[in-house]
Amino acid sequence: METATLSVKGMSCDHCVKAVEGSVGKLNGVERVLVDLNKGQVVVEFNADQVNLDQIKETIDDQGYDVV
Repeated sequence: METATLSVKGMSCDHCVKAVEGSVGKLNGVERVLVDLNKGQVVVEFNADQVNLDQIKETIDDQGYDVV
């Protein structure tokens, strides 16, 4: 299991949290997603054999947020 902390711009409300947690959480191999609006961070625990960091970042981008 790997853990990644991503800096994400554009998240500002509970809807943003639900959008990111919901979309990333649906990816095969993602075990846990935690969004911290105050820090502008998304912490993802995932199985690297099933999903990679680029796929996770792309999923966040697809929701309209910028991974920096």
